[in-house]
Amino acid sequence: MILEVDNIELNFGTKRILSGIYICAKKGAVTGILGRNGSGKTSLLKIIFGCLTPKYKSVRIDSKVIRKNLFLINKVAYLPQHPLLPKTMKVQTAFTLFEVDWDQFSKTFESFKIYQNPTISELSSGEVKVLETYLILHQNKKIIFLDEPFSFISPLYVEKIKSIIAEQKKDRIILITDHFYKDILEVSDNTYFLTNGHSKLIKGIKDLENEGYTMPNSR
Repeated sequence: MILEVDNIELNFGTKRILSGIYICAKKGAVTGILGRNGSGKTSLLKIIFGCLTPKYKSVRIDSKVIRKNLFLINKVAYLPQHPLLPKTMKVQTAFTLFEVDWDQFSKTFESFKIYQNPTISELSSGEVKVLETYLILHQNKKIIFLDEPFSFISPLYVEKIKSIIAEQKKDRIILITDHFYKDILEVSDNTYFLTNGHSKLIKGIKDLENEGYTMPNSR
């Protein structure tokens, strides 16, 4: 399976955010998206998913134009930046609704064993992000979108999530963006950099340095 996106034009008022974007994401690979704040990374994921309407867009799967929003064809799981799970929901309820094995999760993230019965509100923002990312990655979908899965979580959890991503990519497309560029470069097979509304395929940190993008990583 190949997901291609191009001809996207998005304006906020008189400001053009995206124009001339091309992204190609393939089954069995992680495709990373990097860019400065305000470059349109989150907007791009929302447009592809279908919850943000641009002036123009073209989305294709295996060269076939998809005219419906992707969320309507039941092939995509999407982790947004904003909280996904209601604060009043019990952790166990979330795993039941998403049809994900709690026992397997708690073996991978042993410190979460005490959280089976509490509500989401009793977890830290980082712990909630771990839960949500794990649940999305274990959905039976052909395409996975992850918007900032590494933000607010500890380095130990980041490494475990990267391992899960590497395992889950085998039979699906994963599209991921985050501010932690080193993590994105490490987990991605292909990486695009958004600048001035356009996308560039990059090969590594040297290309980012040429774009004047890199900054000290906080990890």
